[in-house]
Amino acid sequence: MPSLNKVFLAGNLTRDPELRYTPGGKAVAQFGLAVNRKFKNREGQLQDEVTFVDVEVWDRQAETASEFLSKGSPALIEGRLKLDSWESKQTGERRSKLRVVGERVQFLGGRREGKPDSGGRRPQGQGRSRGQDQAASQGQDEEAPQRQDHEGDFPVDDDIPF
Repeated sequence: MPSLNKVFLAGNLTRDPELRYTPGGKAVAQFGLAVNRKFKNREGQLQDEVTFVDVEVWDRQAETASEFLSKGSPALIEGRLKLDSWESKQTGERRSKLRVVGERVQFLGGRREGKPDSGGRRPQGQGRSRGQDQAASQGQDEEAPQRQDHEGDFPVDDDIPF
């Protein structure tokens, strides 16, 4: 029987990512994500429902999430569900927790004012297009027109928000 384990979540971080490294040197970051849902109840009143999800990301995704995300940051997580099971040390009961293992993290908001830029560099996609970043790094004028592909139909680096 076929199966599929795929999750897409968009929400805001409930805490700063906690970055750690395994003894083998792999990066792992853990953070919480709040996902909001608005709906009308039986009386027609608008209500909010918030779901809190624990997220775990690995390798370079973990390092970039730790560097660029903080509490309150909006993010889109693509990943899979994982069920962790263990036995409680205090009561001996069997416990379990469902979490999301993020395979891809997209930063949805721009850089926050209070968060310092790391190393004096601007992350790509925040404030300028990649073409402008490349032009600036190559000493070219930022006002120069962007290179066109496909016989001038579309710009190479248009600012699409997703």
